[in-house]
Amino acid sequence: QTVTTQPVGEIIAVGTGTAEAAASGEFIIGDGFIITDTGEVLTYTKTMQVEATAYTHTDAGCDFWTATGTHVRIGTVAVDPRYIPYGTRMFIVSNDGQYVYGVSTAEDCGGAIKEDRVDLYFPTTAECFQFGRRDCTIYFLG
Repeated sequence: QTVTTQPVGEIIAVGTGTAEAAASGEFIIGDGFIITDTGEVLTYTKTMQVEATAYTHTDAGCDFWTATGTHVRIGTVAVDPRYIPYGTRMFIVSNDGQYVYGVSTAEDCGGAIKEDRVDLYFPTTAECFQFGRRDCTIYFLG
């Protein structure tokens, strides 16, 4: 056999739902799945609308360690553990399409974090101010 063109890894379709491309074009969310900008396919079981704010390790009452004993990093989320249990894996996107926080884990909590409010970790105060307060969708990963 002669190979005239090399195969290209490409996802044609996943599942039965219709995919919607995000405004940034970096990921696709369909019915029960997310395709990341790297081509990784994530599955999710449910969604939740939340109000998200940002925090960093230099904020009052914060440091480099979370309530669960892990080191803060991009992807660390402070939650109300009565509503979102510690260890829950999520994919978070702002509803305005400007921020894709991406794959994250519920590892921290805070005094102002109640019910459907979450706090997303950013490494600098400037990034926290840039994010501000936004309505977001959480996709709970399977």
